Amino acid sequence: MSVPASAAPAPQTALRKMMRLLTPRERRQLLVLAPAVALMGLVETLTIAAIVPFLALLSNPASITEDPYLAQMYVLAGSPSTEAFFFAVGIGVLVVLTLGNAFSALTTWGLLRFSWMRNHSLSSRLLEAYANKPYSFFLEHNTSGLTQRILSEVQEVVARIIVQSMLLVARTVVVAFILIALLIIDPALSLGVALALGLPYGLLFLAVRNRLHRLGEERVEANRMRFKLASELLTGIKEVKLAGLERAFLARYAEPSSHYAASFANAQVISQIPRYALETVAFGGLLLVVLYLLWQERELVDVLPFLGLYAFASVRMLPGLQIIFSGLSAVKNNLASLDVVLEDLPAEDRLDAQAPPPAPLPFSQSVALRGVSYLYARQEIPVFKGLDLCVERGQWVAFVGPTGSGKSTLVSLLLGLLSPHEGALCVDGRPLAHAEITAWQRNCGYVPQQMFLADDTIEANIAFGVEPERIDRAWLRRAAQIAQIHTFIEEDLPKGYRTVVGERGLRLSGGQRQRLGIARALYRRPALLVLDEATSALDGATEEAFFVALRAELRDCTVLSIAHRLTTTRDFDRIFVIDRGRVADDGTFEELRARHPMFTSLREDGVTEVEG
Repeated sequence: MSVPASAAPAPQTALRKMMRLLTPRERRQLLVLAPAVALMGLVETLTIAAIVPFLALLSNPASITEDPYLAQMYVLAGSPSTEAFFFAVGIGVLVVLTLGNAFSALTTWGLLRFSWMRNHSLSSRLLEAYANKPYSFFLEHNTSGLTQRILSEVQEVVARIIVQSMLLVARTVVVAFILIALLIIDPALSLGVALALGLPYGLLFLAVRNRLHRLGEERVEANRMRFKLASELLTGIKEVKLAGLERAFLARYAEPSSHYAASFANAQVISQIPRYALETVAFGGLLLVVLYLLWQERELVDVLPFLGLYAFASVRMLPGLQIIFSGLSAVKNNLASLDVVLEDLPAEDRLDAQAPPPAPLPFSQSVALRGVSYLYARQEIPVFKGLDLCVERGQWVAFVGPTGSGKSTLVSLLLGLLSPHEGALCVDGRPLAHAEITAWQRNCGYVPQQMFLADDTIEANIAFGVEPERIDRAWLRRAAQIAQIHTFIEEDLPKGYRTVVGERGLRLSGGQRQRLGIARALYRRPALLVLDEATSALDGATEEAFFVALRAELRDCTVLSIAHRLTTTRDFDRIFVIDRGRVADDGTFEELRARHPMFTSLREDGVTEVEG
């Protein structure tokens, strides 16, 4: 598997992209951390400077009186014994180092906390962005790919770009302060340190940056395939096992999985290589410093403080330089993940100010499609063209027709899940604006043929999305009774309504899942109930009992049914025959039975079915 290489983005482009991940509020939080990062660089430099007097004392005890600063400290300390002064200076240096390290640790904690909280905010914003997409968006996108972006790519962006960038900036500030301090003490020494430690990192990064970007693109593509294939295997496990396809799916998964691991490992190896080489360079540099100082004909007692300063500065700078290089490598390697997240991430932050759900739109007369045309993406022939259809409030209407005639699309248009390319969805004679669709959908209950059930209790699945303390349990049980599932729940399930149904309701039969779906839709007290082949798994007696109970309980409810058995439409007020994207005929059951070929072939036992 290979991905065509693309030109690596300029650093300023990567920085702008990273800042686009943050909301204005998060950018302000980042500005608050900036002074702490600068102060951390100053503090770490001071800890290095604090070691110099102690080293000077160790190499030349006479400096107590010869060095003006040490002499002043000695007098302020009350002129104690030499050993006591040595000990006091050592304790002072230890205190400075401890406080400096504590401040650095606290600042690093603040940076890491800020960075990892973006894993929460980015994944939440991305999930919100998908939740607010129109229904047609999900017809064109694989849900495993969306899940990958929310859970995997966001984490990669946070771990490999935001966290690494925060540490990179912090270490850059620290290294810059140390170099400035060395420059003040000895310009030639600081230049040598900068070249010896910084030049190898810089040259290596220039050599591998394009390779890192390509590895990142390959990793994103391999990760997408991992999610897709794993999702297909686990979702279709029944069919996979029956057909003996386990090995075939595992073999297909193995290729992108190994490619993902290899690209990730290669990027990690590249980011760690300089660490081992620079340890050798640092030791060699230490020898060069000794030679440089001796070449200047300095005494050994004068050389030791500078040597200690160089060694301590190197100890501080080497991890910093490694973090800087690793950070740059990680950012370059994960720009592809950054692009994937930015592609769907909304620019504004709406999580803190969500509007309450709108009240149901008034619905007292009719719902209609006027001059509606609809074309699915990447298809050339429209499903509907100039369709007109009207359903009166309180009517029971059935849609029948062969497979592919457009029944489910028609229902989706009436529910406002799909937006017509031409024409309008009208309620009570008035075309709905886009902003009114959500209010219209508050009237609607929908029961699909394949019902989604959460791995939760029966009660939670019926009152889907309602907080436990707000559930109307009396109405919930009444909804279950209408759906002909209450007796089964109370008598056959060990914990009744508290029974957990299992993942996707696999512990229940198809008919039981459908009846739970019906109860869920009824719990919302819909003014418009859509049954999309929702009783296909029910036996005739149960289906008839449900319809009788529904008519008795919800007298004003408008019912739209996609019928799988023509006999279920016998008591409906009106039946639309849908064929090739148009209304081929409509009327009552008896009217259509007298004149339409589909109905004239119906046997009295009701066997004839309509494919749907």
